Amino acid sequence: MQFLGWFIGAMVLGIAEVFTLDLTFAMLAAGALAGGVAALLGAPWWLAVIVFCAVSATMLLGLRPFLLRRMRAHGPLIETNTAALVGRSARSLDEVTETAGRVKLNGEVWTARTEDDAPPIREGIDVTVVRIKGATAIVAPEEE
Repeated sequence: MQFLGWFIGAMVLGIAEVFTLDLTFAMLAAGALAGGVAALLGAPWWLAVIVFCAVSATMLLGLRPFLLRRMRAHGPLIETNTAALVGRSARSLDEVTETAGRVKLNGEVWTARTEDDAPPIREGIDVTVVRIKGATAIVAPEEE
């Protein structure tokens, strides 16, 4: 009956892959399927774990990089969520310093900060988003 646990684990990992689309959980799901098949064929639990680890490692280190290269060969992957905001232009609504500030970014008001030891940015200046840290945009003045 231990094979059932492996197959349920593979299904859970497959569902997690649907939400991440990173191919990591898919490789682990393949390992869980292999562990389940080993258990189904009568292998002891420790051998099923070794099969899971070996197949997962092989898939993660061998197949996943190849698949990611193939996916990126058809064009760049579209960035979503906060990753899509990096490099965008914004306008400072208040003075932006290392500790306080707000910017209008993509039609929304965001809390903003400058990088450490950067000079303050005056109100009304166009800025570029350098990175997103939590719910705060780290910005720098746009180059002239």
